[in-house]
Amino acid sequence: MDKVLEIIGLTRTYKSGHGLLTVLDSVSFELMRGDTVSIVGPSGSGKTTLLGLAAGLDAPSSGKVMLCGYDMGALSEDQRALVRNKHVGFVFQSFRLIPTLTALENVTVPAELQGRKGATKEAQVLLEEVGLGERMDHYPAQLSGGEQQRVAMARAFINKPDILFADEPTGNLDSDTGDHIVKLLFRLNETAGTTLVLVTHNLELAAKTERIIRLKRGRLVSEANGLVSEANGLVPEQNEMLSNA
Repeated sequence: MDKVLEIIGLTRTYKSGHGLLTVLDSVSFELMRGDTVSIVGPSGSGKTTLLGLAAGLDAPSSGKVMLCGYDMGALSEDQRALVRNKHVGFVFQSFRLIPTLTALENVTVPAELQGRKGATKEAQVLLEEVGLGERMDHYPAQLSGGEQQRVAMARAFINKPDILFADEPTGNLDSDTGDHIVKLLFRLNETAGTTLVLVTHNLELAAKTERIIRLKRGRLVSEANGLVSEANGLVPEQNEMLSNA
């Protein structure tokens, strides 16, 4: 298997009124192609910061991010943007759709930035895949929260990313819609062979991934391996770790 992401001693600090605030402290792990992993932990533990650093959306104070073979710290912002466009999908909790574009146009944006032909047809197929075949010409304001999240997912997969980062993908959704989004995430992950990285407070969602990484006060404090079947529930190690998340 190919190594898709390697995080080495990643640290992020910010200046505050009382000196330096350490949000992320010497975190290290690696992911292979097709892995699924959840990042859990209490609010303020550094989960979203870690996700942004791993995707090259921010620069660390120290440490290294190797993303699809690229040392992100050695690249300019424009170069990092090119790497993200080619290799990365990102689903934000707030959707971040462009309000003046239709659902179809929103999905095609990443492919158009690559100058790819046939993007509209690919976007139509993806929107059909997420159940929005009849809503392609609607603008974000005309869509429900769950529908907007599905548009964001289709957009994240349009360039067939090597890795998909999802920040609280069900956080703004009701239970039924959230369950549907989760099934879509894992189905698209399986069919595309994409590495899936989820930041979540949803313990049932975290238990569906192959690995669960727990952060506390910016440090990686524990990790569990292995998928959990719905019939058997959490294994003891995972149940203890997640109950303290």
